[in-house]
Amino acid sequence: MKIYVAGLLMLGISSTISAQTGSPAKDTIRISLKDAWQRAEENSRHIRINTINADIAEAEVKDAKRERLPEIEVKGSAEKASNIPIYENGIFSKPTQHEVIHTLYRAGADFYLNIYNGNKLNLKIKENQTLQKIKDIQKEKSVSDIHYKTAALYLELQKTLIFRDLIKQDITDQKTQLKEIQALYKNGVVLKSDVLRIELELSKRKMALVTIENDILIAMQKLNIILGIPDEQIVIPETPFNQWNESTTYNEFLKLALDHSFDYHVSEQQTALSMIRLKQVKANIRPKIGMYGEFYYANPQIFLYPYNPYWYSLGIVGIKASFSISSLYHNTHKVKAAQLEFEKEEEVHKDTEDKVRQQVKEAYLRYQEALEQIKVAEANVAQAKENARIIKNTYFSQTSLITELLDADIQLLQTKFELEAAKIMAQNNYYLLQNITGVL
Repeated sequence: MKIYVAGLLMLGISSTISAQTGSPAKDTIRISLKDAWQRAEENSRHIRINTINADIAEAEVKDAKRERLPEIEVKGSAEKASNIPIYENGIFSKPTQHEVIHTLYRAGADFYLNIYNGNKLNLKIKENQTLQKIKDIQKEKSVSDIHYKTAALYLELQKTLIFRDLIKQDITDQKTQLKEIQALYKNGVVLKSDVLRIELELSKRKMALVTIENDILIAMQKLNIILGIPDEQIVIPETPFNQWNESTTYNEFLKLALDHSFDYHVSEQQTALSMIRLKQVKANIRPKIGMYGEFYYANPQIFLYPYNPYWYSLGIVGIKASFSISSLYHNTHKVKAAQLEFEKEEEVHKDTEDKVRQQVKEAYLRYQEALEQIKVAEANVAQAKENARIIKNTYFSQTSLITELLDADIQLLQTKFELEAAKIMAQNNYYLLQNITGVL
């Protein structure tokens, strides 16, 4: 922050400030963070993609459940048959023609109902349900991510607006101080160089204001893009607020993460999915049992001898069972590969848990660090104010130099910047911690 403030005060910019940032326009939007989240959700393509993926997964679960219903097929045919030539004296002799019924019709239906197939259907349903859970978690994660991204941009804009208010107030104070020093110069109390130094510092602050105004425009455009509103639209965050809970401990945040963390639960479902797929591979060596049936009308009757040119019907129902002998040796390495895949996912899950713990620890410490920075910055502001008051009194009583007065003013402005930046950083870190734990 010290470098940032020093850069603002030393940087000269010749561009002019857009008039629309000077005073709120009629179409200015004052928006709360909650409203910003809602707009960002509605505008996010990433969320829409994950929502569609979740809907697809839900449809696939329903489709898998429908496979429990029997397979039913309706079919029909109309055929023309020729006479049957009979070669009584060899194939090179002239055959005699055996008359047959030339037109054949057939219409009917058949079905197959799976009774048992190594539990594969139930495993397929569980597989699709697990994939649906993963898609649902990823959808929730995309919402949480867009919330945090929106909050970060919202807070960045909020910070630059606060900085603008601080620098404007400081410019007003410096103008008042300049008038006092100019009066002393007219009375011959101070040197012309003191007046020039104050004027130079005032000019630097005005140019720093230009930089901050440009920072506002940049931050506002970034926020507008994620909210899905025009770049030129003026968006003003609501009054700064401190929305965090200092009493929550690290262990409580860690418990929240293990209960709600998106990455942790995706990894958990991936492990469950690999176990289901292992069971599916093992099911290859189990028998297959099903009920089948067929019913049809046909003409002519050639099912039983003697044949006749009349319509007849026939229905057949039965149980069919089969077992693949070759699966006993074809399935061996498939089971081994699936077992290794499951073991790998277990290790990945443990690694994900380690990463979640590390992320929570780091975010928690940075959050606590930001809260401590607020306390330090508040004390620094109080000390800088008192120091500036003392130096100003001693300067006007001719016991301190102009450089000391300017240094005290810069220190006061810097500590104010640091205090507001610490508040914004604490809020940002709190939202980051909530995003990591999966409760944002």
